[in-house]
Amino acid sequence: MNQQFAKATDTIPAWVNGSLQPIEKLNVHLKGLKHKAVSVFLLSGNDVLIQQRALSKYHTPGLWANTCCTHPHWDESSFDCAVRRLNEELGITGVFPKHRDTIEYRADVGNAMTEHEVVDLFLAQSNRDLYVQANPDEVADFEWINFYDLCADVARNPRKYTPWLRIYLGKHQNQIFSDQLGVARRP
Repeated sequence: MNQQFAKATDTIPAWVNGSLQPIEKLNVHLKGLKHKAVSVFLLSGNDVLIQQRALSKYHTPGLWANTCCTHPHWDESSFDCAVRRLNEELGITGVFPKHRDTIEYRADVGNAMTEHEVVDLFLAQSNRDLYVQANPDEVADFEWINFYDLCADVARNPRKYTPWLRIYLGKHQNQIFSDQLGVARRP
């Protein structure tokens, strides 16, 4: 098996014929099955920590995404998953994200793969001087960016960003951020 696909052998919770089952992650994405996911945004004032996905990722390598995102293990709570992935991807500990909303989206992520996720979205507040140690297997780079600058850059340069980040900022900005950043609610 190609090395870049080796990590895809993990199983994740996906719906098959209306019931949740543990299915191999790569197969979930190749078949476009609806599955559980978790996304976290770490904020410091009006700044958000974003990451560039590692080049070894089997889909959307090198694209910029929210602070972290993943799929929960079978029988793992979304909160526990969010805390785990902050640590596994960025070495961040001692941060306890709050659940904001659950959304569903479907997006082509290249290489004949589809993300069809039911995502539990979390926000956490921190200081910019928070210790971050990126896992190179997961993250190529990371940076703090002003939320409004991020939104503007996503609009100008959409191909630089993952489809899910574009969806979160384009369609679900109010649900996620309105009372956290002073974002004016869109009609």
